[in-house]
Amino acid sequence: MAMFRFFTKYVPATMVAGSLLLSVAAMPTHANAQTVCGKRDDIIKQLKVKYGETRRTMGVQQGRGVVEMYASAETGSWTILVTDPRGMTCLMAAGEAFEADAVAEVDTPT
Repeated sequence: MAMFRFFTKYVPATMVAGSLLLSVAAMPTHANAQTVCGKRDDIIKQLKVKYGETRRTMGVQQGRGVVEMYASAETGSWTILVTDPRGMTCLMAAGEAFEADAVAEVDTPT
């Protein structure tokens, strides 16, 4: 948990979401696991209604689409979505214990 707090304080939120997505992509998948995909508006509506999640951050993954993180400060649930260039949205990761910390800017190397 201390490592998570370090990163959320010192790394921009889009980088945190991107690194989470990369770590999920590198994880082995269960044989019966399926990725849930659908229309973006439908998925976002379900995240709001069922879990109280709203968008917290987003970024563009070059050539692959838009990465967004939705979360609820009340329930602690979070979800990472990727929308590809064709408009298909897929849930890539979800979890609990979301914390919203202030994010400090990263210094530009000289």
